[in-house]
Amino acid sequence: MSPKVGMGPMRREQIVRATVRCLAREGYTRLTMRMVAREAGVSQGILHYYFADKRAILAATLEAVSRDLDRRVAAAQSRTGRDPAGRLRALVRACLEVAVGRPEFWVVFVEFWGEMMHDRRLRAVNAGVYDRTRRLIARLIAEGVRAHRFRAVDPRRAAAVVLGLVDGVSLQLTFDPRAFSVAEAARFCDDALRRYLGREAP
Repeated sequence: MSPKVGMGPMRREQIVRATVRCLAREGYTRLTMRMVAREAGVSQGILHYYFADKRAILAATLEAVSRDLDRRVAAAQSRTGRDPAGRLRALVRACLEVAVGRPEFWVVFVEFWGEMMHDRRLRAVNAGVYDRTRRLIARLIAEGVRAHRFRAVDPRRAAAVVLGLVDGVSLQLTFDPRAFSVAEAARFCDDALRRYLGREAP
């Protein structure tokens, strides 16, 4: 049976949020369509109407988590003004805060990465997410170079370095929050970025 007209986006969001909770609790290996349907409060028929299988749900979940993170970053940046360095710091801080405040987001990434090694379609989804994030960071770096806030670097290559830093520190915060606090992690990242992008750097 088809869902009511206009219910599609709401139902998809409901299912994706349920999948996030299931992945955080059970992992992808133990995830089943029945489990997601039960968690979402929908029938398996409704679930299959929107998603053909587990991997389709996983791909949609990664996209949803990424968009949620983008919104958090945009909100943080809106409070910093137009300075590229400040906006880059806000991006990093928002990602670190998610690692502690919403660790299930990073669990989704880790579960996805494990599965994408065996699925070309999932690798393409991941590549799209990472390309979008690198472009966002590259724009900030390019603005900083033009404003003489950063040294002259290739924005795309520098963005990949910055994203690697954010990913690594965020994962440590997610899985070993005793390693350091968000404030300590933010200071570490600020120092690393200052050394890497600062105009005095060689």
